[in-house]
Amino acid sequence: MAETGEEVSAEEVSAEASGFSDLSDSEFLEYLDLEDTLESSASLSKPGPSSELPGKDDKLISLPKWKRRLDVSSPMERFHLKYLYVTDLSTQDWCEQQMVYGKELPGFLAPEKAAVLDTGASIHLARELEVHDLVTIPITTKEDAWAVKFLNILSMIPILQSQGRIREFPVFGEVEGVLLVGVIDELRYTAKGELEVAELKTRRRPMLPLEAQKKKDRFQVSLYKYIFDAMVQGKVTSASLIHHTKICPDKPLGPSVLRQARQGGFSVKSLGDLMELVFLSLTLSDLPLIDILKIEYIHQETTTVLGTEIVDFEEQEVKSKVQHYVAYWMGHRQPQGIDVEEAWKCRTCSYADICEWRKGCGMPSSILEPQAKKVK
Repeated sequence: MAETGEEVSAEEVSAEASGFSDLSDSEFLEYLDLEDTLESSASLSKPGPSSELPGKDDKLISLPKWKRRLDVSSPMERFHLKYLYVTDLSTQDWCEQQMVYGKELPGFLAPEKAAVLDTGASIHLARELEVHDLVTIPITTKEDAWAVKFLNILSMIPILQSQGRIREFPVFGEVEGVLLVGVIDELRYTAKGELEVAELKTRRRPMLPLEAQKKKDRFQVSLYKYIFDAMVQGKVTSASLIHHTKICPDKPLGPSVLRQARQGGFSVKSLGDLMELVFLSLTLSDLPLIDILKIEYIHQETTTVLGTEIVDFEEQEVKSKVQHYVAYWMGHRQPQGIDVEEAWKCRTCSYADICEWRKGCGMPSSILEPQAKKVK
């Protein structure tokens, strides 16, 4: 959460830079393809209070401390998280144990990985600039940061209705007792009047990803529909948002935010005023539910489209996965690693040498030996 004097870009106030650092590109697993056997990976999530950094030669010097504190607090409490990102849950779909190590041992992103992310982010920014202007708004409080998110939503809804397309749309909602936030790459109406989510995934190599990566991407866009639909159906409430974020709706907004609100035609004084406008706009603007989920894969270097995929939304399957993944965050179960059939993922994982799941602490004894053979 940006605060205390930081500047955030805003698309007619920018959604991504206003605190929804969900990384809608979500390319931090792109380089985990099976061919990249010499590369490593790490989560881009924010560190927890007990994080430990790599030692000499990028070797991890100690095991994370979550194991010793499982009975003391939930992961949400240990990492001081008020909400989760959509990409937190989709990363769990790749390997939950890796995601946990990424939280406990941050700062482990190699330069080549950072370059992949920077390129993907640049492509997304260029696409956003095709549709929206960007404005920089200084903010000083978490209330200001959320106000910028709301200004984005208020400015985008009429653009979507009149022009048929918007990019970087913030979404948020309570799922299984936690607040989940994200940023949709693109919302657009089709020629038939259907509302479509178009998720862009950039690829370093000119080839489509493996099925495991596609599976994670499908879950991500399904979560976007899950949350967006709840927003326009009036199922997301200000009370829930205030409860999870601990924001103060009566706190006056900063001068920069107020100035931007006035320029947008909104007469507000506090975050609560904006929240009321947002929830009314979401439910009274005749926004439909999302009809189509589409993933578009493009080559980073040439921007050539490598392929598109239409995702079938399976509500019960999404609910089941969300319940399972949130159970970890709430402290109801320990983290789990991959199934033995996907042990090839360990070859490119930064945490393979210390992974307790890989060593057998989390796996049934019947599959310990086969996994050990596969990851050598």
